[in-house]
Amino acid sequence: MTHSPKVDKSHSQSFASGSVCLIGAGPGDAELLTLKALKRLQLAQIVFYDRLVGADIMDLIPEDAVRVPVGKSKGDHSVPQTQIHVKLIEAAKAGLRVVRLKGGDPFIFGRGGEEVQALRAAGIVCEVVPGISSALGCAAAHQIPLTHRDHAQSVTFVTGHAKLGDIPDLDWNALARANQTVVVYMGVGTAPAITDRLMRAGRDGSTPVAIIENGTRADEKVVYGQLERLPDLLELNNIAGPALLVIGEVSALGLRTLAESEFQHFSGEAVQ
Repeated sequence: MTHSPKVDKSHSQSFASGSVCLIGAGPGDAELLTLKALKRLQLAQIVFYDRLVGADIMDLIPEDAVRVPVGKSKGDHSVPQTQIHVKLIEAAKAGLRVVRLKGGDPFIFGRGGEEVQALRAAGIVCEVVPGISSALGCAAAHQIPLTHRDHAQSVTFVTGHAKLGDIPDLDWNALARANQTVVVYMGVGTAPAITDRLMRAGRDGSTPVAIIENGTRADEKVVYGQLERLPDLLELNNIAGPALLVIGEVSALGLRTLAESEFQHFSGEAVQ
């Protein structure tokens, strides 16, 4: 049986009964939780959690807290977002300390903004505890600097699918410019279209890419290659997601099995 570390209960004064705390659980590694996230989590009386929250983090929830799965995956919205709002509001109105536990950061492609709006409209006090977004945590784990003086003067986070599941309406000309890093969340299913749009807009097909599946977890998989082969790399390495696509010269700087001088000849290798 797993026992949670002791936490000073005086922190409950700032996590009042009848309030909701949205917590970013980070990319997966429990040691990447913030101290505030851990303190709030261990005071929870009910936790609504996403499917991307790892088992090690779930073990930190108090044994007497109610656990409610509300996670969604591609094509499976068993708990609609509006129903999640209702559940959070009902639990708070019942006088419970409510935690909404989300993978990554609640406000980066996590729909946390919608949940906060719904809670505030219902008169519920809420707090947001940020988490290490998957882009930051996964890139750091493999020593991929998302910005670099010599290679990337900016970084852009984009979603790989729009509200209805189609490819998003993005400024592809801007994303295709050199000297920047593009990180695509939830882009496995639309990778062929993303590759096509970027290359049509002028991004070089030899641009380095890194694919990170289940980043920072025990079952993570990392594949390096080039933009023009991105769809093939996903298929050949059985990448199903959740995965990040890191597109840009900085991907060539990540930890991998080949020497840096060999990168241009590298067609794709999984590193586990």
